[in-house]
Amino acid sequence: MTSHLTLLDLQASVQDSTAFGKIEDYQILSYAFLNFLESAQPTRIVSPNDPRYIFYQYSKSYGHKITRPLNSNLFIESTDEFQAMFERFMFVLADLKKYGQNAAANTSLQQLLSANEINRIVYTVQQSIGSIGDSFDNPNQSRKRIGQLFENLVKLIIQEIGFNCESRTIAVSIPGSPDYTMSYELDLVFAKTGAILASETEFVHPNEVIGSVKTTSKDRIDKIFLDKFLLTKLLGREVEVIAIFLHDVQRARRARSIFGINSTFKTNHFLGYTVALNRLNGVYYVDPRPEMVTDPRLRSEIDDFQHFLTHDIWKF
Repeated sequence: MTSHLTLLDLQASVQDSTAFGKIEDYQILSYAFLNFLESAQPTRIVSPNDPRYIFYQYSKSYGHKITRPLNSNLFIESTDEFQAMFERFMFVLADLKKYGQNAAANTSLQQLLSANEINRIVYTVQQSIGSIGDSFDNPNQSRKRIGQLFENLVKLIIQEIGFNCESRTIAVSIPGSPDYTMSYELDLVFAKTGAILASETEFVHPNEVIGSVKTTSKDRIDKIFLDKFLLTKLLGREVEVIAIFLHDVQRARRARSIFGINSTFKTNHFLGYTVALNRLNGVYYVDPRPEMVTDPRLRSEIDDFQHFLTHDIWKF
């Protein structure tokens, strides 16, 4: 699909502000990164405390930089497998656009969901970008860009299945103090095609759903719950807010092993805000933590991204 690119080429692609206008742009970059892994063969390291997660360590030319932890059950390491799976992914999006939630009843789609293919594609695409970002001399050069590209990827996927979906900044008046407003930058606002989308930036239409899209909930989960609470109070009606996260793991910062895995998900904070403040209308992970599946309380509040795409988004 593309000639071998160096890590410097891939870094430049991630930084290109004019790129990533369509889903296929993500495909091209991910394929190029996987091609780089196959040709350059950086050192592959398995995490000692959670063997599901791996790291790649780049060569001396790139300062022996180490990637973020990658879930080997989700991350597609073969270019051939990635290409075949991505083609099926695009067919799934086309079917969802044509048939809506009814597409999920299709036997072939059920097989893809059982194989976790939607989550695997989204995870591989975004973690390819993240791993390229990890090769920069200064990680701060790319951290914000990586988050922006995940937000943009989710937006493009939602648009691809037939929804209006854009980021928006709204200005909400404070009751009793009309001369004062609170400004909110909303990652995504989406509604099914045909719904009335608010043209005025100070409003969110009742048919619209607000989506907070982050690579991780670390240091962010509190604000999402609070935003829903405040927007509901300030607008004087229930506002639907969902959260979409890529994962909640990070490399352990221990001297004994820099390849350990730590969870960044705060179970007690999440459940506390859910019970004491307000429930979010949906929380979705591309790479859920094990406790989100095994803990009944968490399982009732959290699902995976492909469930959102094939089921829940059609019910808002």
